[in-house]
Parts: sequence; structure tokens; C-alpha cells
Amino acid sequence: MEIAVVGTGEFILGFRLAGVRKTYAAETDEHLVEQINRVLQDKDVGILVLKGSDMERVPLRLRTVLENSVKPTVIAVGGDEGGLSMRERIKRSVGVDLWK
Repeated sequence: MEIAVVGTGEFILGFRLAGVRKTYAAETDEHLVEQINRVLQDKDVGILVLKGSDMERVPLRLRTVLENSVKPTVIAVGGDEGGLSMRERIKRSVGVDLWK
């Protein structure tokens, strides 16, 4: 399983430097939606990382898909995570509460 990151050039840069290979730059709303859909079709991606403010720019229907997605698990960094904490997302993804 791989990690994919979608966002502005500045947002994805740190992830690239950390060794994440699947980074997709998206400056406009249309490009953001295209790149997210591209990642959702990639069976190798287990985690999709988005900026919290980018999650709010996504159309409601796609945002609902992202919030309910188990594979890939979608993590919004620096903003609202669709009502689920990181702990709840990991528990839903792997099926075990790692904090216990």
C-alpha cells in the first residue's frame, strides 16, 4: 500500500521530500477533482492525504465519497476531517483500535 498526496505545489513538496512518490499537484478546483479521482482509481493507494481547506473545495458528492472511503483512507491535514478523528479513521481502516 502506498500513500498519495493531492494538493498545491507547496503542500505536496514536504511529502515529496519525505519520500512519498505519489504526489499530485492541483492548483485549481477542477484539477483537484481530477487528481482525486485519479487516486481513487489507483488500487495501490491505501492512504490519500489532502489539505483540510482542499477537502472543503471538493464538491459535496465527492466529499461524501472521500469521508466514507475505507480504501483509500482519506486524511485531511490541517482542518476538519469530516467529523472523524485520526483514531477513528485508523480504527475503521485496520479494524483495530491501536490506542488500546
